[in-house]
Amino acid sequence: MYKRVLLKLSGEALSANGNSFDPTVLANLAKELKEVHELGVDLAIVVGGGNFIRGKIAEQMGIERVQADYMGMLATVINALAVQSALEKEGVATRVQTAVEMQKVAEPFIVRRALRHLEKGRIVIFGAGTGNPYFSTDTTAALRASEIKADVILMAKNGVDGVYNADPKTHPDAVKYDTLSYMDLIREGLQVMDTTATSMCMDNEIDLVVFNMNEPGNIIKAVREDVSGTTISKEGK
Repeated sequence: MYKRVLLKLSGEALSANGNSFDPTVLANLAKELKEVHELGVDLAIVVGGGNFIRGKIAEQMGIERVQADYMGMLATVINALAVQSALEKEGVATRVQTAVEMQKVAEPFIVRRALRHLEKGRIVIFGAGTGNPYFSTDTTAALRASEIKADVILMAKNGVDGVYNADPKTHPDAVKYDTLSYMDLIREGLQVMDTTATSMCMDNEIDLVVFNMNEPGNIIKAVREDVSGTTISKEGK
């Protein structure tokens, strides 16, 4: 079983219809995360903001890229606070840390403080991405996992149970991979995470597990290394 885990959630994972977030989805997620927490696992979370706004869509609306990225960062903070609220209703101690300082809302990200929270059994939720435009929340997950010395990044996908050689929704004959190396992702152009995040995980030898979070209990199975998904590592073993 992994001892220190960074869970990467998309903003859409908090929503039942692709917009905002759904209280029932949040409540169910919090119950499952509480079970993970009760296993004694150090748990940190990076959450995206695509349920509110995506940088590319904002650009299409005529919003300049840097401004669009900052809007996306603020969206991740809204989601982080929603996840925090759901967890605290379950009696789980949490802290939200943001890369863009907003001290009336959350703590500023300080790696030593984040580590201390984990040591004290608190779940730490990272918001506002890296605090810089042009970097995705995939890169945030890779960066924060490296900083807190996580054993693995659990990449929770909506309705997809791993990495395939083609989109399984449009290619019924798509082949699923059980294991891959990070070089395989780069060589084959597999759209799992962006190349910056891929390189960072490879350089810091952090495993990545891609799995379907829509199946109840899959987060716990992933923590126990018992989920039906795809494991990506430096060597691909």
